[in-house]
Amino acid sequence: MRIAISGSHSLGKSTIVNDWIAQHPTYLREEEPYRVLGLYGPYEILFRDASTKLQNGLQLFYNISRIHRYGDFADDVIFDRAPVDYIAYSQYTANQGTTDIDAAFVESMVPAVRESLDHLDILAFVPRSEEWPVTLEDDGIRPVDDAYRDEVDAIFKEIYRDRRFQVFPEKNSPCLVELCGPREKRLSQLQQAIDEVTAAKASNILPHPRVTGLGST
Repeated sequence: MRIAISGSHSLGKSTIVNDWIAQHPTYLREEEPYRVLGLYGPYEILFRDASTKLQNGLQLFYNISRIHRYGDFADDVIFDRAPVDYIAYSQYTANQGTTDIDAAFVESMVPAVRESLDHLDILAFVPRSEEWPVTLEDDGIRPVDDAYRDEVDAIFKEIYRDRRFQVFPEKNSPCLVELCGPREKRLSQLQQAIDEVTAAKASNILPHPRVTGLGST
């Protein structure tokens, strides 16, 4: 089962990945590209209105390259971030008009993202929820700006709920599920999606079912 966790920062994505791995130690974990390339790697990667084409492009294509390593439903792997994330963050920066990232660059990312998604079985979106708020954590790494997190979250919701950019492939599209609530509930929602995808695969039903409406704004 190839799973990617997607959404704005500081909403509990890495916690979901960590909790899932703790309960399912046979799964491989694919680390967030920023940590691999920037925090622990050789590149300077900036956020908010300072991101550049090079920085976001590096993260996107690293993420895609890792996804392409797993070509079979039998591969058990969970990704901390998905290719869609770099469209959302690039759109935020394009909206600011402060770097070389513009609307044309964002649109240029879409074909590569769409092509990569057919290599995922589940795309799990973690939205910001008023019913289950997550406090920003000042860990010295992630931005602690509520407005920034919320604006990026709004772009994610446009992509996943309103189908902005039309990122999903026509064939072999991943199951989209929203994860919201306490830690145990999120894991239960993810397991439910896995069970549905597994049943669909067994019945040879394509494309995968869409699991929606589990989160709230």
